[in-house]
Amino acid sequence: MINQITSTAAYTSLPLPVRFESLASIAAALLFILALAGLSKQVTAARGNKLGIIGMTLALVATIWVTLWLASFGSGSHMAITVVLLVVAMSIGAVIGINKARKVEMTGMPELIALLHSFVGLAAVLVGYNSFILTPGADTPDNAFHMGEVGLAVFIGAVTLTGSIVAYLKLSGKMSGRPLTLPGRNWLNLAAVITSVVLIVWFAYTRSLATGFIPLVLLTIVALALGFHLVAAIGGGDMPVVVSMLNSYSGWAAAMAGFTLGNDLLIITGALVGSSGAYLSYIMCVAMNRSFISVILGGFGTDGAVSDADRDYGTHTETTAEEVAQLLKDAKSVVISPGYGMAVAQAQYPVADLTARLRAHGVDVKFAIHPVAGRLPGHMNVLLAEAKVPYDIVLEMDEINDDLGDVDVVLVIGANDTVNPAAEEPGSPIAGMPVIKVWEAGKVIVFKRSMGNAGYAGVQNPLFFNENTDMLLGDAKNTVDQIISAL
Repeated sequence: MINQITSTAAYTSLPLPVRFESLASIAAALLFILALAGLSKQVTAARGNKLGIIGMTLALVATIWVTLWLASFGSGSHMAITVVLLVVAMSIGAVIGINKARKVEMTGMPELIALLHSFVGLAAVLVGYNSFILTPGADTPDNAFHMGEVGLAVFIGAVTLTGSIVAYLKLSGKMSGRPLTLPGRNWLNLAAVITSVVLIVWFAYTRSLATGFIPLVLLTIVALALGFHLVAAIGGGDMPVVVSMLNSYSGWAAAMAGFTLGNDLLIITGALVGSSGAYLSYIMCVAMNRSFISVILGGFGTDGAVSDADRDYGTHTETTAEEVAQLLKDAKSVVISPGYGMAVAQAQYPVADLTARLRAHGVDVKFAIHPVAGRLPGHMNVLLAEAKVPYDIVLEMDEINDDLGDVDVVLVIGANDTVNPAAEEPGSPIAGMPVIKVWEAGKVIVFKRSMGNAGYAGVQNPLFFNENTDMLLGDAKNTVDQIISAL
């Protein structure tokens, strides 16, 4: 209702709940912007989270107050039903949310976030259908524009819904991480987009529920299929970008729902999430040497091939925790490059302990973080911050790559694709992807559960068979604990 306020006199004449909602919307929007600014740096991330929580609480309180105020104009039974629906909906959401938040581990965060994105998409679809049912038939330009908004909300929401579900299935291991490569898949995507545009135009000029439901249902089906295919066609190695991209989609879906409902705060919030998610996706695509447009179009230009499993890489050599401990004692500089395997083993705490012990003995220890290490943007940074690793020794790939040739020992803990020299081989599925060049160090120790897993992207890693590489097989947490005991 912010756009209805044209003067101070007009504002003061509004009912108190409406005035509060207007001010709360402005305050919440500013808090969300400050939250995003805080989340851009590790040292201010906690403050950013708190500002976001305050902003969302303020927006929720304002929405509930205005909803109850509007319900007060109806009968007593209408007010009672409104209160019951609010309490029931919030209680169910709170119970599920709190339960998930308390139980989920950091390794499960990527798929949980993908699943939450699907809820946003579903909400946008339901809001669109509800708005159409309540306001069909007006033969005016304004109504045609509104129906266009509804069509866009349903389209973006449906794409987000199925795309997020596929991402959840891939990230949780319930669906193969290999890309689905249908013949002419790019033409199929283009045809689906063009068909959706035609259906939205058709829907915008319908004048009754009966005729309007035909293009709306067809639009929903096409958008659901498009969302499924877009994400199914993207390989496992690009899934961190997909999670970020779906975050952007969910933001635009929320913004379109805001247009449909005439809710200014929802429009602002959705636009913030959509634009920031899109920019993060672009940054990650640059970091992986992937085309931003290609990823959006569902892996355009990739064939989904995996490296030849029959290739002879030679024989790997293994080491022990005691030998690694002695190696670290003699080292002057150590770099630790963590990956998803560290998250799975919950090894960040012993790794932080090992780091503290080595630094106490004068060893220069740094961390090398790849932009897409793990399966979520910033996954490794969060894990290390959780374990109280100092921010100033956690460096991004571009900050440390040029110095690896002067490092005595690199510990690769649960990482594979992000340290794979196959990225420098033409024709490789990860060809051109910037990686952390750990093989340039004097000695490389790779912590890996077993030699049987070729990595999430399905690409074997020649690093494991290099002369200066030794494999320390087993659970990462246990092996790090053994190293600490041997120091």
